[in-house]
Amino acid sequence: MFTRFEGNPIITVQDLPYQANAVFNPAAVRIGEETLLLMRVEDRRGLSHLTVARSKDGITDWHIDAVPTMAPQAVSHPEELWGIEDPRITYLEPILTWAVVYTSYSKGGPLVSMALTDDFKHFERKGSILPPEDKDAAFFPVQFGRRWAMIHRPYSSGEGTGSHIWISFSPDMQHWGDHQILIPARKGGWWDANKVGLCPPPLRTDKGWLIMYHGVQDNASGSIYRLGLALADLEDPTILLARSDEWVFAPQMPYEMVGNVDKVVFPCGWILDGESVRIYYGCADTCIGCATASLTELFDWLETHNMTAKQSLGLE
Repeated sequence: MFTRFEGNPIITVQDLPYQANAVFNPAAVRIGEETLLLMRVEDRRGLSHLTVARSKDGITDWHIDAVPTMAPQAVSHPEELWGIEDPRITYLEPILTWAVVYTSYSKGGPLVSMALTDDFKHFERKGSILPPEDKDAAFFPVQFGRRWAMIHRPYSSGEGTGSHIWISFSPDMQHWGDHQILIPARKGGWWDANKVGLCPPPLRTDKGWLIMYHGVQDNASGSIYRLGLALADLEDPTILLARSDEWVFAPQMPYEMVGNVDKVVFPCGWILDGESVRIYYGCADTCIGCATASLTELFDWLETHNMTAKQSLGLE
């Protein structure tokens, strides 16, 4: 369904203006005539920070900040002691500002943190908003009944319980409740059994909130990260309208199959341009790729590959 840019990867660690180990898992937004990526960069200590790259065409000629744009601040925010990772960006329409939701790596494990920005140069950190272990979080751009909604993925270590995609609500973006599972990890041999997580923020369309998520399958050669699609109701995002039975995008190219973590495609951002959906994704936790698809074709595919309720739970 997705066509990879023939010049992939579009950004590698050699493109950075400073030394690092890897660049991957970028958030993506369109601001005016520019595409902006907020990239996860892993330094040569193994800790991550976030750096901005800008491009006119969203594919080539990237202008990358000379120093880390958003570095961990462990003194004032001890939850960022071991780095900050995997950002998602949402424009919050009611308050006219950008929210960056990211994973902070604390002594107690990964947790969800948030910062607000108007220019992607200055960030107002709000600190941790969900405790460990939790990650893969993003806001919806609008409120539902005067409440904010956020998708996230708590981690469960209980045998046979699985790690599922949850949705939660808040009156102030700080205190979260009304927690419920939105997309359960299936059981058995499915490609998305046992652990799933959100990829880019939910995308508003005429048919509903389009959700791209990753499923992790473990086999004798290790883990494989593949991508699936789901659709939530526009007015009530707790209602799941559709979920794909097959994956829609998977590691295939050499730069996706071999790297710091093999067999991984992991987008944290996508951009809708008319009928074209462009995803920006981490490749094997090493570099950044880009791929495009038709929105109409994605919905046609999702209608054809929409699973039954029993399949959603891995019961058939």
